[in-house]
Amino acid sequence: MEPIRAILLPGSVLPAQLAYGDLIQALAPGVEAIAKELELYEGDEPPPGWSLDTEIDGVLREADALGWETFHLVGYSGGGAAALAFAAKHPERLLSLALLEPAWAGSWDWSPAHTELWKKYEELEGLPPDEFMLEFMRLGVRPDVVLPPPPEGAPPPWMAKRPAGIKAFLRTFKSYDLERERLAKFNRPVFFALGGLSNPDEYGEIASRLSRVFFPDFHLEVFPKRHHFDPPHRIEPQRLAEMLRRHWARAESGSEASAGS
Repeated sequence: MEPIRAILLPGSVLPAQLAYGDLIQALAPGVEAIAKELELYEGDEPPPGWSLDTEIDGVLREADALGWETFHLVGYSGGGAAALAFAAKHPERLLSLALLEPAWAGSWDWSPAHTELWKKYEELEGLPPDEFMLEFMRLGVRPDVVLPPPPEGAPPPWMAKRPAGIKAFLRTFKSYDLERERLAKFNRPVFFALGGLSNPDEYGEIASRLSRVFFPDFHLEVFPKRHHFDPPHRIEPQRLAEMLRRHWARAESGSEASAGS
């Protein structure tokens, strides 16, 4: 029996293996899961002209190098936005899509609260790196959530790239054309994990909008005690792994039925 094949895209902060190592371990055996680093962090600075299309091209290269004609795609935060963009442009390559609080999902049908939130993100642009990261994190959670203090000691070397990388995501979200009509034609199963303590004007609204406007086969799973910066793939990997396995098994059984019809 062929293994389940999945590519996992991280968010804009943790490297892919740190983000997904526990989840990949929980998914085994029978799952060939690749935690793919973002193209954004290939060098010390974001590549010139970087956009979500750069991440799409990177996923295509990874899948082609592995010899995977079709696969499951998982994306968290900024990686979730890239996964949505991939689904719009290359739906024929995907067996399913799993979104772990994507940071952005197009620039249409925003509520007033969502619009105001993005104005606050724009106001972060000129802040120094340490202050930028703290305010960025505060916007992603409910107002009463107490964020953990920064780890003691010197930050890891990769952390120096993150403020510029996050700002690159925020800039491309303002200009990128996530093609609504093409995304609406994506008919494979979609799983969405939402933290109950995340900012509902951001991630809750995105989940509601995607389920309402798109994706006829959409499953929302709420993790009541989680938020964007202690997400289930790191804090509850076993539970999320079980959900993803069910999601993928159902997607693959549907794909086999379609191929035989």
